[in-house]
Amino acid sequence: MKKILNSPQDFVRETVEGICLAYPKQVKMLNDDFRMLVHADNTKKQNKVGIITAGGSGHLPVFLGYVGQGLLDGCAIGDVFASPSSSKMTDLIRACDFGQGVLCLYGNYGGDKMNFAMATEEAEFDDIKTASVLVSDDIASSDEYEKRRGVAGMVYAFKIAGAAADLGYSLEEVAEITTKALRNIRTMGVALSPCIVPTVGAPTFSVEDGKMEIGMGIHGEAGIEIADIMKADDIADLMFKKINSELNLESGDTVSIMVNGLGATPQEELFILYRKINTICKEKNINCIYPHIGEYATSMEMAGCSITVFKLNEEFMKLLEAPAISPFYTNNNMN
Repeated sequence: MKKILNSPQDFVRETVEGICLAYPKQVKMLNDDFRMLVHADNTKKQNKVGIITAGGSGHLPVFLGYVGQGLLDGCAIGDVFASPSSSKMTDLIRACDFGQGVLCLYGNYGGDKMNFAMATEEAEFDDIKTASVLVSDDIASSDEYEKRRGVAGMVYAFKIAGAAADLGYSLEEVAEITTKALRNIRTMGVALSPCIVPTVGAPTFSVEDGKMEIGMGIHGEAGIEIADIMKADDIADLMFKKINSELNLESGDTVSIMVNGLGATPQEELFILYRKINTICKEKNINCIYPHIGEYATSMEMAGCSITVFKLNEEFMKLLEAPAISPFYTNNNMN
């Protein structure tokens, strides 16, 4: 293992402390606890729906990187690839209740589901109204939507939910529009190399030289096929076709495309992929707006990428356009 760290056991704490020191006007630890991150002016918020998430570390910017204006109000933080505890989630719900209830928005993973279920039940004793929306955008993980993993598409969900809450939507309305958005979001990824969890010290899976795994999950979950490494255009074409087989895009539709690096893929390669996807869309008379190209949901130092397609309507476009800024996200440069 070659990593720039002090101690594997201190990896998460020191990461969160570093982020808070770098962006003190944007985020802070709740009660000086590195397991909970909140927006810096949380105490000033009132009469809006709170938006929170939770998940394991190792995926920066997901999950904690989207705590900010027009996005998340808070995030509970677990160890690398591990869910945070239900007690931290409960404390976070309490801290992000601004009088209109709290939406718990998170990936479809067993530990997160179990702990959020306990946390929301506990919050009910404090008369805090909650709603839960699960992200299930990874088409490679199951043929059944409800069984799919939540991956990079959750970034769009954070944006939609955060904007809706800031615009005064009720808890039910925020949950409804976020769920509706997720039904129009699909993601697929490919992995070229494994990653190393600091406390493990060795790769948790392997990808042979000259091969890539199509559909591998962000924790190293098995994909749907091992194939020879393809040219960028072929990768883009393959993933877009599989995604579009579900979204059924038509001439005149509008989409936002996210080309996401998994941790060790140069941004130049992501733009090569976007170039091809944009060309495919133009040939189909599909309008591409608000591109997201970069590292939005990673897996430590895994090499590879994912492509997310978000089929837009007027309401989704309005919510994507609404102001948003966090240490790792701003929509100021949207075209």
